[in-house]
Amino acid sequence: MGLIDNAKSLRKNSTCMEIKRWNSPGSQRFQGFKFRRQCTIGTYIIDFVCIEKKLIIGIGGGQQNECWQNEYDNRKTNYLNNSGCEILRLWNNEVQQQFNLVMDVIYNYLMNDV
Repeated sequence: MGLIDNAKSLRKNSTCMEIKRWNSPGSQRFQGFKFRRQCTIGTYIIDFVCIEKKLIIGIGGGQQNECWQNEYDNRKTNYLNNSGCEILRLWNNEVQQQFNLVMDVIYNYLMNDV
């Protein structure tokens, strides 16, 4: 399966937290900024990205604690940072339990108040 096909598959089989974020009011647009979901940048698939602000949002669960995943994430982070992107990583439980706070954090990133 190619990278684009994999991204399409991930859009169809999103985690419940990705779906919650994407289905929230104004999800494709937040404070006037457009977001894309499960798209590719280089050889990586990104959960959410605001191209205009070069803000990448990753939502993950426990698999990020695996050693091989840490190595992959480090390579991905280096690539994206070298491309001028800023990365905001969130845990599924943060989105689930503190959704409004998470939205405030995203807003602050978009407004460069971080």
